[in-house]
Amino acid sequence: MSHLLDRLNFLKSTRKDVFSEGHGQTTTENRDWEDTYRSRWRHDKIVRSTHGVNCTGSCSWKIYVKSGIVTWETQQTDYPRTRPDLPNHEPRGCARGASYSWYLYSANRVKTPLIRGRLMKLWREKRKTMTPIQAWSAIQADPAARESYTRIRGKGGFVRATWDEATEIVAAANAYTAQKYGPDRVFGFSPIPAMSMVSYAAGTRYLSLLGGTCMSFYDWYCDLPPASPQTWGEQTDVPESADWYNAGYLLLWGSNVPQTRTPDAHFYTEAAYRGTKSAVICPDYSEAAKFGDIWLNAKQGTDAALAVMGGHVILREFHLDRQAEYFEDYCRRYSDMPMLVRLEEQDGRLI
Repeated sequence: MSHLLDRLNFLKSTRKDVFSEGHGQTTTENRDWEDTYRSRWRHDKIVRSTHGVNCTGSCSWKIYVKSGIVTWETQQTDYPRTRPDLPNHEPRGCARGASYSWYLYSANRVKTPLIRGRLMKLWREKRKTMTPIQAWSAIQADPAARESYTRIRGKGGFVRATWDEATEIVAAANAYTAQKYGPDRVFGFSPIPAMSMVSYAAGTRYLSLLGGTCMSFYDWYCDLPPASPQTWGEQTDVPESADWYNAGYLLLWGSNVPQTRTPDAHFYTEAAYRGTKSAVICPDYSEAAKFGDIWLNAKQGTDAALAVMGGHVILREFHLDRQAEYFEDYCRRYSDMPMLVRLEEQDGRLI
C-alpha cells in the first residue's frame, strides 16, 4: 500500500498475524521508509585511513565509501600484539573520530585561503602596478596602511583569497623580512610529525634552507608543559602510553586522559587490575578524576603553589634533612639539578 492510503486508513487495523502467543505481530503496512535508514549504511568499498588533523593518536579506521563519499567509519581491529604481558592496543579511536566525516563535509570547513579583508584590498591595489616584493614593501612602509589591518586582529573580517594570492603574500613577506631584518627573523610552525610527516618535513626544510627559525608545534598549540624540558632538557619525550600499564603509581596532573587521549586511556584504567594506584590533581571532577584512588581538587590558579609545596617537601625531607640515595642518584642522572647549584666561597667555606 502507499503512504497516502496508510494515512487515510490509520484507524484500520493493519495486523496480519501474531506470534509469541500474541506478544508480537506482523502487519500489512508499508515499510519502504526503512530503506532510507538501510541506504545510510550502504557502501561500495572499505579503505584504511586515520584522522591526522590536530591529533597524534594515528588511530587506524575503516572508512566506508559510497560513490567517493565517506558514509561512516569504524575502528580497525587488526593491531599487532606488542607483547603477551600488555593489553592489546585496539580498539583505538574516539567519538570525535567516529564523527569525523561530519566535519569533512561540514559547511563550516575552511576550504580556501582566508586573508583579512583590509590587507587583501591593499594587496590587490598595490599589485596592479608593482611586483610582489615591491607591493609588500609599500604596505609596510606606510604606517597608516599597516595599522589599518594590524589593529583589528582578533576581530575577524576575513575574505576569500586564491591560492596564488596567499602563497604570493607569504613569499613576498618572507623575502622582505629576510632582506630587511635578516632571515633569522622569519619563524614558522610546521605540523608535528605524528600528524603529517610530509608537511612537517616540508615546512622544516623550507625554514632551514631559508635560514629562518623553526618553532616547535608546542609554540603553535601553546600547550607545552615547560617543567619537562626545563628539568630534563628534552621536548616532553614521554614513554609510550602502553608503559602506563607497568607503573606502580600514576599521577595525572594537567591531563584529562580519557577525554584528551581517548585511544590510550584504557592502559590507564587497565593498570588498576595490576594493583596500580593513581592520584588525579584537577579542580573539577573530570573523566580522569573518577578513575583515581585519590582526587585532589586544587582551586583553580593554585597549581604553581601546589607544585612549589611538593618540591619543598622533597627538597627538605630527601636532600636537606637527610640525603636519600635514590633521590640523589636520580637528580644527578636524569635532571638538570646539578647545573642549578652554584658553589661560592664565603669565609673559607663553600656555600
